[in-house]
Amino acid sequence: MPHEKLQLPNNEKKLLLHSCCAPCSGEVMERLLEAGIDYTIYFYNPNIHPRKEYDLRKNENIRFAEQHNIPFIDGDYDRDEWFQRAKGMEKEPERGIRCTMCFDMRFARTALYAHDNGFKVISSSLGISRWKNMDQINACGLQAVAPYEGMIYWTYNWRKFGGSARMIAISKRENFYQQEYCGCAYSLRDTNEWRKKNNRERIKIGSEITITKARPSIFDGIG
Repeated sequence: MPHEKLQLPNNEKKLLLHSCCAPCSGEVMERLLEAGIDYTIYFYNPNIHPRKEYDLRKNENIRFAEQHNIPFIDGDYDRDEWFQRAKGMEKEPERGIRCTMCFDMRFARTALYAHDNGFKVISSSLGISRWKNMDQINACGLQAVAPYEGMIYWTYNWRKFGGSARMIAISKRENFYQQEYCGCAYSLRDTNEWRKKNNRERIKIGSEITITKARPSIFDGIG
């Protein structure tokens, strides 16, 4: 499907892209490369639990970035801080206030890095999944850049022009590791509860799963 050529807001020349994982960011990264936009990946996702799952997702993202010679910044894995912020929200549903807190935490750190390193525009691959609330994500991004004069959170709709479909196609082509839940300990718990009710096996962290072999939750509604 034809798609428009990308142009950064205010004709800025470089972008700091917060990436949540390789499957979601693959399409975004290729679109940016096609447009000739200078960008850097910022991987800051302390919500991902357990550590083994975090490392799998991060390493897949690094592999794809290195394949295209894209700079990759590895943010801290300060999961204790994430759990502290999530206190009292353990039973909140996906897309609820716990997710808002999570986006706020990740985007605030992304904006800080951008400010300290000369980036005027940030964005995130999170919004490409149709199972995420784009308005929620954009609101958190806009809030994150508000303290920094002249900084922009780019609210581009990565789902447009078949973006979500190409995200899946790229995941198949690259044989990305497919996470089976959104990422945090509570989404892992809730996904396993759903599986139990539907007579399915519990998630096995780090199992040899690809998009062609199993039910990848980021594409069917759990993530």
